[in-house]
Amino acid sequence: MTQPTDIRRVALALAAADVPVLPLRAGKVPFGNCPACKGNACGGRPNMKNAGPCECPRPCHAWAAATTDPRVLTSPAWASVWREAAAVAYHPGGAELTVVDLDDAAAVAWARENLPATRTVSTTRGEHWIYRGAMQSANAVRPGIDIKSLMSYARWLGPGSGIMTGLPDAVRALVVKKLSTVRPVAVPALAAGGECRHRTPTYLERGIVMAEQRITEAPSAVHTTVYRTFLAVLSTHGRCGCLTDAHMQRLFAAAQAKGETPRHCTDAWANAQAALGL
Repeated sequence: MTQPTDIRRVALALAAADVPVLPLRAGKVPFGNCPACKGNACGGRPNMKNAGPCECPRPCHAWAAATTDPRVLTSPAWASVWREAAAVAYHPGGAELTVVDLDDAAAVAWARENLPATRTVSTTRGEHWIYRGAMQSANAVRPGIDIKSLMSYARWLGPGSGIMTGLPDAVRALVVKKLSTVRPVAVPALAAGGECRHRTPTYLERGIVMAEQRITEAPSAVHTTVYRTFLAVLSTHGRCGCLTDAHMQRLFAAAQAKGETPRHCTDAWANAQAALGL
């Protein structure tokens, strides 16, 4: 049986190699949010540098708790966590990596025929193929295949074998194809009836374009960027009824293209409304 000290030793070794790590509970799941962050009360802000005011002392916000800071990993607040931990996970995107998670023999066979060779790690039922380079994550891009990179975590199962190669377009294309099938999500009701202080429709359009660009160009902390962008848009345009479902669908689409789920989009929007009293 793996001991907590062994798990933490692995985590510290990975952190020293600039791989952000986090502990997992039994069942390969991360530790839940702290009481102060239950129900996304903090706006979903991850406990990461320059990512918001949340200062959770224990691992919080799942993948976003991953860190390379040995002071955090060895802090008293995390000591009890390591005693409960069953495994170590890492944030591939934070290490500029992408993991193609092949969940069964059929998925492995498909990858061997369609993807360039790279470093591989054996899993319980299949393999992890690891490439250099980060991208948005997505589940079920093909039967038995998930992409784990930005805003995701993968269980550490050892260094694997083979030479790691650069992220190929064939892997990126899997997510592009997946996103093309995303259905529009229902947008929560918008504020209406207030006084409009916008001189022309161009002002609103420019604001939406800038918001889309801010989300699209976010290099990291995407979840926080989405929330803050929604907050900014609502604070400027949310009280006069100028915003339409079409505007919000554009913002939701930009967020989903960066890896956000429809539920994350809806939660971030609702939290921004609540923060502004809308």
